[in-house]
Amino acid sequence: MSAPQVRPQHPAPGARTQGLRRFAGPRAPQQERCDLCGVAVPDDSHRHLVDTEKRSLACSCTPCSLLFARPGAGRYRTVPDRYLADPGHAFDAAAWDLLQIPVGVAFFFRNAALDRLVALYPSPAGATESELDPATWQTVLGTSRLAGKLEPDVEALLLRRDEGRTECYLVPIDICYELVGRMRLLWQGFDGGAEARAALQAFFAHVGQRARAVTEGSGP
Repeated sequence: MSAPQVRPQHPAPGARTQGLRRFAGPRAPQQERCDLCGVAVPDDSHRHLVDTEKRSLACSCTPCSLLFARPGAGRYRTVPDRYLADPGHAFDAAAWDLLQIPVGVAFFFRNAALDRLVALYPSPAGATESELDPATWQTVLGTSRLAGKLEPDVEALLLRRDEGRTECYLVPIDICYELVGRMRLLWQGFDGGAEARAALQAFFAHVGQRARAVTEGSGP
């Protein structure tokens, strides 16, 4: 298999940095506002929408997010708030190698407009896209229960390869871009540095705590 084509993205494709400012370093407090209606959005009710036409993220208040919670409601899709894991699906080193991802973290989402899978991974330049052959996707991820539950555009399969073991979670897509922003901010040297590794460890510990295990016959 030939090496994947990679294209550094700045900013990350499918995401604006607006709404992810808490990862950009210390600054004066600034009240977030809904990008649709302009109302101030408290931190405890902050949601994101995917603008499927512009391929970007928009901040949203709760009422606006409810308007776009179902597919077909317009150009916007509300990013869900579910975290899932499939402990019964194992990834070995050979499966990871098929992905040809040069770092230990990657996320995958389905672009509904293009009807294809998009593979991205964090880098010092932001999110970098790696073209993934559909057959490879099916071999590595297609047999997981998570793949069948993945919502296009708004959710992602987030993978991490660490010490010979691969974790896989279904997560809201906005947290993937939050992770990219944090890694870009903290990255030092060739391997990211101790601070970036500690942040990555804490991030996946949080995801693991939130993730609900899916089983045979489990609902959405």
